[in-house]
Amino acid sequence: MAKHWADFQYEIYLNGMTGAVPRLPTDLTRLEELTEQRLGPGPVGYVAGSAGDGSTARANRAALDRRRIVPRVLRDVHERDLSVEVLGRSLPAPLALAPVGVLSIMHPDAESAAARAAAAQGVPFVLSSASSTPMEQVAEAMGEAERWFQLYWPKDVKVARSFLDRAKAAGFTALVVTLDTPLLSWRPRDLDQAYLPFLHGVGTANYFSDPAFQAGLVKPVHEDPNAAVMRFVGMFADPAKSWPDLAFLRENWDGPIVLKGVLHPDDARHAADAGMDGVVVSNHGGRQVAGAIAAADALPGVVEAVGDRLTVLFDSGVRTGDDVFKALALGARAVLLGRPYVYGLGLDGQAGVEHVIRCLLAELDLTMALSGHATPAAIGPDALTETTV
Repeated sequence: MAKHWADFQYEIYLNGMTGAVPRLPTDLTRLEELTEQRLGPGPVGYVAGSAGDGSTARANRAALDRRRIVPRVLRDVHERDLSVEVLGRSLPAPLALAPVGVLSIMHPDAESAAARAAAAQGVPFVLSSASSTPMEQVAEAMGEAERWFQLYWPKDVKVARSFLDRAKAAGFTALVVTLDTPLLSWRPRDLDQAYLPFLHGVGTANYFSDPAFQAGLVKPVHEDPNAAVMRFVGMFADPAKSWPDLAFLRENWDGPIVLKGVLHPDDARHAADAGMDGVVVSNHGGRQVAGAIAAADALPGVVEAVGDRLTVLFDSGVRTGDDVFKALALGARAVLLGRPYVYGLGLDGQAGVEHVIRCLLAELDLTMALSGHATPAAIGPDALTETTV
């Protein structure tokens, strides 16, 4: 029988019989404010901050809020099954943890804690290239659990190939290639604190542990960390990449490849024509282009263009179970969750991340049931209406 994620609420109520209440809020929209209170302005700003004046991050929220669920009644929702098939893998719910770099700035257990939380709940973990923990160590923390690797496509072709070889060897099944960060955007919260973790060698673990990266250094990383940081900065991203370069990925990765940061239907068509397996409709949570289209507003056009050819995933602005429902209704196969789980990590380590996953999926399960839907596949555009406010 499928897991009833909604049972988490009864677990909470039953624990309350002994006087126990959840350590973190069950309204996940409150986590950012709590994190702001408890962690330093540098780390908090790095996670919570956005490009420019934050207009794109606000637009992401507004686009989801503008769409309202239209519940249906007297539909048999006694047995619900949230499981989905994504990129040839069977998942217990339409959710994965999005790639977020430098998690050690939030909690000392960093990526390993988040990965263990994902594994414990059966949710895929997408490891960032810019993690504070080498990919092999994260893989070890996850055992046999589902994991995907996110690539920031470096200028150095040997390092790129080495990353792909290492990820494959460490059991990462899908490759998620982020395309919206050929340069770092103008981020006032980070600039005002002059805070960029990479310059301190934080978020560089995959690079500093890489044989191809090390081969380009005159001295070992520990002998001249500044030189290693400068090599990293010089190769981190490549604004010169273009569509023909995707052939390199196809030649060097034999699993599914998903392009992240796609907002225009024509780019989604290019991805399909290039033999990619999926796209993530995402504006990097509003972190890259100020004034950009909201991800939820871009989603229907991408689904219409390539939904029959590619797996369409979604992120940017998701905070609640009903947000996930809305993304599914707009055509996404599954959702990548970013900031909320990072706040959970910062506040309570692995347990905090598990709390966020379970709250989000309990709320999704209940939202589906209470609006008359027993499976993600049953949720279509007719489940939503759009308001003008």
